Amino acid sequence: MSLIDKTIKPFDVTAYRNGELIDHVTDQDLLGHWSAIVFYPGDFTYVCPTELEDLAEHYDEFQAAGCELYACSTDSEFCHKEWHEISDAVAKVQYTMLSDRTHQLTKNFGVLIKSEGQARRGTFVIDPEGKIRTEEIHDNGIGREAKELLRKVKAAQYITEHPNEVCPAHWHTGDATLTPSIDLVGKI
Repeated sequence: MSLIDKTIKPFDVTAYRNGELIDHVTDQDLLGHWSAIVFYPGDFTYVCPTELEDLAEHYDEFQAAGCELYACSTDSEFCHKEWHEISDAVAKVQYTMLSDRTHQLTKNFGVLIKSEGQARRGTFVIDPEGKIRTEEIHDNGIGREAKELLRKVKAAQYITEHPNEVCPAHWHTGDATLTPSIDLVGKI
């Protein structure tokens, strides 16, 4: 069942960010700006640090686009802190690392692997009103790319601002869009 156009459910989790433990990050913290939640299976693993590092290396571009990043696993905020301190890749992370020990978020977003107590690789773009605009869930062995997520954020922002237009494949800011009409049928 798709979560597209659904409003995020209430949550209250702990987190780690920039050397600080955070007691509460809630659904209300995601309102008023674009957000991307990137679920990953676990700290101290293999593919996960490559993804978090890639996001960290593009974090300023997400911020420039008005989008806040949140990484999320079922590990504790203490585990996130330790991983941040000893991994060269994760040490680059300046965005919030959510701790979903109670599985609130992983259940809400449909990415919990119950038998493992871990998250699937899931990526969700959320608009300033709390509506989910994109979702991607796939096998935990497949890493994601920050530039593609940033492209999707910008496309979601564009179609929100221009509701009569759509963004074709490979669309990037400044590229031509399409205006759906009967005149385009069979001409693309």
